[in-house]
Amino acid sequence: MRKLLIQNATVITMDRNQGDLRPGDVLIEGDRIADVGPRIPAGDAEIFDGRAFILIPGLINAHMHTWQTGLRAVSANWTLLEYFRWMHAGLATRFRPEDIRIGNLAGALNQIHCGTTTLVDWCHNNPTPDHTDAAIEGLRESGIRAAFFHGSPKPDPKPGERHFSEIPHPRSEVERLMRGPFASRDGLLTLGLAILGPHYSTLEVSLHDFRLARELGLVASMHQGGGPPKTPQGWDVLERQGLVGDYVNIVHGNDLSDDRLARFVKLGVTFSVAPENEMAQGHGHPITGRLRKLGSAPSLGVDLESVISGDMLTVARMALEHQRALDNAECRAATGGIPATSTIPVREALSWITLEGARMLGMQDRLGSLAPGKQADLVLIRADDLNLWPVHDPVAAVVMQANLANVDSVMIAGAWRKRGGKLLYPGIDRVKDDLLRSGSRILGELGWKPDSGRTEISAQIATR
Repeated sequence: MRKLLIQNATVITMDRNQGDLRPGDVLIEGDRIADVGPRIPAGDAEIFDGRAFILIPGLINAHMHTWQTGLRAVSANWTLLEYFRWMHAGLATRFRPEDIRIGNLAGALNQIHCGTTTLVDWCHNNPTPDHTDAAIEGLRESGIRAAFFHGSPKPDPKPGERHFSEIPHPRSEVERLMRGPFASRDGLLTLGLAILGPHYSTLEVSLHDFRLARELGLVASMHQGGGPPKTPQGWDVLERQGLVGDYVNIVHGNDLSDDRLARFVKLGVTFSVAPENEMAQGHGHPITGRLRKLGSAPSLGVDLESVISGDMLTVARMALEHQRALDNAECRAATGGIPATSTIPVREALSWITLEGARMLGMQDRLGSLAPGKQADLVLIRADDLNLWPVHDPVAAVVMQANLANVDSVMIAGAWRKRGGKLLYPGIDRVKDDLLRSGSRILGELGWKPDSGRTEISAQIATR
């Protein structure tokens, strides 16, 4: 079994028992962390000199529609309702299976490049099993750890077709996946369900989908918010029938009442917030602070690379500073002055993209921190780079100042996927060429142009 000892790094374990080490060692055996401590005997292990690095757990991106990677920044000027119209009813309908594969491959590689080791791929543009299989293949080829959340497309119905809100999640397709690529729950790729939920489906569909996820032991993740709900009383029925529990993950949740949010927290529901995109597209204020007041915390996600960048460190900063701003404003309104100290420490923000992502996936025993027995998913950040040096507070340096340029090396399940600032995947230029061809074809078919793309896309949709 291969052994690697990272010596003399600044180690941020995110583990309460381990604490931080300056300096510290991490011993890796195979795909797991064997030991963490101030001075570990090397034995027959390969040595990695960590003196110039901050070592952190691999980041967890808890929500991203990776299939949109080839459409980067196309939706940057769209509100949420425009996005529904022009992405789901327009551009999404032109995706072939190969477009999904290259989008997922390139998007997952970029996540590794940015320091993400676990990606929750919320795939809701898979009209055929071929599209689904292509999405999974893109993730597999990248080498990332991924939770593939199987969803369903949201096009406008053609004459004689049912609206997507009336279509139950396909049991046969989920069972096919569980017999095939997800037959084992211990691999790099795991399965969850990206269901519609009561905000976007009929009550009958919601009841079916919740029961299906609970029966199969899968996370049931759903968007909540954005326009009027399809089933306004849906959550009341789901609660009465005992279908709301710790297998449920709510994305966004901006429009949930305080009472319902409190009940959901007590029931163990997890929440994934996409702070930057929520603020950009009009969801409302992210619910980070509302969760904190209830003793809970969010996981965080990029959401859409068709709007923002894929860097999870930026996402954490956005969430932190937005909530600090809200807290400061609330204190000013109540007292006439700002709080005596910052309301949220930077370490908590780092937990949102590590520990809380693991909790959302039910993988706290495997991911989210650096501790013996956990998966060897980790990131080395160059601490001697000019924008970080000198490092007085390593956690603050990571959360407030580090970026993609500082991510030197990334390990997933004991295997290096990035070293010395370079992805180890062969053929990056080919991936980029394929991604460009894919995105250009899809945009060209609907006549999209920068700044004026709305009119052209709308007209093309109207004439389909």
